[in-house]
Amino acid sequence: MWYNNILETIGNTPLVKLNKLTKDVKATVLAKIETTNPGNSIKDRMAIKMIEDAERAGLLKPGGTIIEGTSGNTGMGLAIAAVIKGYKCVFTTTDKQSKEKIDALRAFGAEVIVCPTNVEPEDPRSYYSVSSRLEREIPNAWKPNQYDNLSNSHAHYEQTGPEIWEQTDGKITHLLVGVGTGGTISGAGKYLKEKNPAVKIWGIDTYGSVFKKYKETGVFDKSEIYPYITEGIGEDFLPRNVDFDVIDHFEKVTDKDAALMTREIARQEGIFVGNSAGAAIAGLLQLKDSLKEGDLVVVIFHDHGSRYMGKMFNEDWLRERGFLKDKKLTAERILKKRGQQEIITVDGEQSVIETFNTMKTLNISQIPITQQGMVVGKVTESDILNALLENPSVKSGKVQQIMTAPFPFVDLNTSIDRLSSLINKDNNAVLVEDEGGKLEIITQYDIINAISAG
Repeated sequence: MWYNNILETIGNTPLVKLNKLTKDVKATVLAKIETTNPGNSIKDRMAIKMIEDAERAGLLKPGGTIIEGTSGNTGMGLAIAAVIKGYKCVFTTTDKQSKEKIDALRAFGAEVIVCPTNVEPEDPRSYYSVSSRLEREIPNAWKPNQYDNLSNSHAHYEQTGPEIWEQTDGKITHLLVGVGTGGTISGAGKYLKEKNPAVKIWGIDTYGSVFKKYKETGVFDKSEIYPYITEGIGEDFLPRNVDFDVIDHFEKVTDKDAALMTREIARQEGIFVGNSAGAAIAGLLQLKDSLKEGDLVVVIFHDHGSRYMGKMFNEDWLRERGFLKDKKLTAERILKKRGQQEIITVDGEQSVIETFNTMKTLNISQIPITQQGMVVGKVTESDILNALLENPSVKSGKVQQIMTAPFPFVDLNTSIDRLSSLINKDNNAVLVEDEGGKLEIITQYDIINAISAG
């Protein structure tokens, strides 16, 4: 047996039982692994559905251009379909999205325009507004509008819901889904409730999103809206695809819990998935007391972990946001092990020979150069020696004339791996501000001492 093209492989994704992460959950928990779709995400399902419905309605014509605001996964599904069907693609996305997602879209020949995250949807700079403007300006263009295009939820009503029902032999008691456009939870949830009205549909939301409060109060509260890191779920408006009548409960999950749980899914279950899966499992564990023996929970794992290598699977990224504090040496721990040490700097107006004498007296081999109190460069013994060999008279000149680029600045959470990569033959040290705003220097000697001290 073979398929006529890659689009025919969409769907029929496996259900996999979770074991270690859910050991304290009384219910049986199954993950629906949507990464087996050709675009490695559940969005392939609704992308092809939206395109085929638009073709039937005459909205998308041969040789047309598909224009969409997308965080990456919908764009991937649209781009793959466009390759097979002969369309062009222009996508707008936000600067919150991972570089891997954007690069993946471009790999399929799509044009990607990155827009600012922290603007209102109505702002002309938002990725919603830019995509709408491009649809008006580009001839023979069609905008799927995944948020309000009900082909999105229809795809999951026709495919995802029936698959889950059949795979669980109708025994599913709870469906748990991260909610972004709302298509997956609303479409699959509607189907499952039609088969069994007792099935509970739980949506995972994030802090900074409006869904939970709107569900519980009917109030669209703009004060709920603020920037968040979690990708793929939550919104600052109400998409038409979110059917609040189908969704029984929204559970909010913090950025930190979602990010760390994303890593734990790989480490404990061997399943490499994205940020929304981490949010979903974190939310499930928050809700575990609502579950009992005999319950059967299906959790949607939307997309693949490879799209988050620069974020959730990058320890320095996590440390910079205060999400990860492990036993690995960081700049902060190295400074604590070393103890207080006054950093020596010289003003750029000082002469080369005076600077050298300072270094000689203090027995140091490099020194930061300042200008009006700001670090603007550095000099090392080698810099001075090379300058004097080239022109002996330079010794009476200003040291700023021979200084080189300043030492790199790092923050207190920077890992030893990152520090070691920054310290090399061109940079003998790094600079860091302590909690009080005081400038500190970390040298290779300090790192070696911290390691040997254990």
